[in-house]
Order: sequence, then C-alpha cells, then structure tokens
Amino acid sequence: MRLVTYSPAFTLVPTYECFNRCSYCNFRTDPKQDLWLTLDKAREILTSLQGKEVTEILILSGEVHPQSNRRKDWLKRIYDIAHLALSMGFFPHSNVGPLSYEEMALLKTVNASMGLMVEQVNPSLLDTVHRFAPSKVPQLRLQQLEWAGMLQIPFTTGILLGIGESSFDRMESIRAIALIQEKYGHIQEVILQPYSKGSKDSYLQNNFNNLDLLETINNAKKILPNNITVQIPPNLIQDEKVLIQCLELGVRDLGGIVPKDEVNPNYSHDNLTDLKNTLLNHGWILKPRLPVYPQYYQETFSRLKILCN
Repeated sequence: MRLVTYSPAFTLVPTYECFNRCSYCNFRTDPKQDLWLTLDKAREILTSLQGKEVTEILILSGEVHPQSNRRKDWLKRIYDIAHLALSMGFFPHSNVGPLSYEEMALLKTVNASMGLMVEQVNPSLLDTVHRFAPSKVPQLRLQQLEWAGMLQIPFTTGILLGIGESSFDRMESIRAIALIQEKYGHIQEVILQPYSKGSKDSYLQNNFNNLDLLETINNAKKILPNNITVQIPPNLIQDEKVLIQCLELGVRDLGGIVPKDEVNPNYSHDNLTDLKNTLLNHGWILKPRLPVYPQYYQETFSRLKILCN
C-alpha cells in the first residue's frame, strides 16, 4: 500500500471583504460590506470542534488594503483568532494575502505554518484576470515567499491553473518557487489548483483540461526539490481515474479536507470515508497529518511552546 496524506481542517474566515477584484473569485465581498468574525463567535465554533478529528484551523481572509485605517484592526483580528485557536489545542495556518515583513513576523508567533498562492508569475495576467487585483503582482507574491524564508516560517504556496496562462508560464511559476526553496528550504508543499468555475464567476475562457493537469504535475515533480510535497485539491478533480493518475505521477497530499471549501464553495469534498475507500481500492492509504510537516516539528513546537510527545 502507498501513502497519501491530508489535513483534517476547518476554515475560519475573519472577513470576506477584499480590495482585489479577481475576475474568477467566488470568495470576496466589497470592502465594508461584510461583518468581521468576532472572537466570541470564533470561540463558539472552536469549542464545537474540540474532541473531534480537526487539527488544523485554516484562517483564510479577504484583504484589507495596506493603506486602510482598518488594516491594524484587521491584522489584530487575525492574530487574536490564531492565538485563540492555538490556546484551545489547534494548529493555526493563516493565508490572508500579502503582508509586510513585520506583519508576517507577528503572525509567525501564533501560527504553526502560513501560506500564500503565487498563482502565476506571468505579469500579462495583470491585463486580464488580475486587472483589478493590485496584490496579484507576481514580484509582490514572490517577495512573500522570500520573507517567509528569511523568517523560517513553514510555508504553503502553489499555482492556479487555467486562468489564461500557457504551459510555459506554469513551468516558470514552478521554477520561481523552486529557486526560493533552494535558498531557504522553508516551503513544505506546493498546491497545483485547477481553476473551477463557480456561481459568481464573471466569464473566463478556460481551455485547461485533465491532460494539462497531468502534464503540470509531471513537470512539477521534475522541477521542484524533493523536500517539497506536491498537493492537489481532490474536490476539484471530478474524474476518479484522473485523481489516481495524479497520485501515480507523484502527488502525495490532498490538502485540507474541510466541511466547506470557502474558495470553491460549489465544489464540496467527498465524504471522508468514501474518499478513503476509493483510494484504498486503488492501493492508496489516506493518512491525516498536521499543517506543519515533520521536518519542521522541533522548531515549530518549540516556538509555539507545544510539547512534542
């Protein structure tokens, strides 16, 4: 039997408001049009999760503009939610958009790991799907990976597939991630995420298909260092045969299995038992993991004052 991992997770959203307007987004609301998650509500939700299999609390937020007078309050809310989750025995993982170096250093103190998608490094997408998304500038997002490396934060990143990029663009994006990993060694996993049309999408021409996905996985395994795990979200792979092909090509993680995929709300995860049985029928065992990988346990547990048994 072969092994593939996943993270038993639950997503908390501090706010859906976001100053970006990516043409494919099914997550955001306009600034000041969303009530922020209160600490009392977060505590209520976290209390209901105690004693269950959930280990990761994914803190996924829309972005408040860096120059907004609400930015400090937004960051404090994220910090407080992560601190609360940590104090209640969970492992927080924050993915909240680009941060300043100081903001990232602060959130490191209450997060087991953090993340940010590179999406694609081709700047021409700033003229199309990212035309109204200032924080999707490729160099800004790559800088986040650099800063996370300097701070030695166990990090998750990845690329979004099928938003108008070419096969060459995908390889260039993967190469950019590999170069940063070779320098700092802090990137634990790379997500290869196919774009999946949802109910709020504006029109987006998408010629990406399953063969493109398999080609991208094959290239990623050739380009990325061996200490990076390649991940795909199983709820976005509609064909069981393709999912198994992904594993055969070297995918070894299925990411956070959550009750609701906040980024892709039209694509729910399969029942976990059903997913396990499906994989087992093809010779794969699905095993839970923490949001921080074993090679980072010692530093992370020491930093967060968690005892490692």
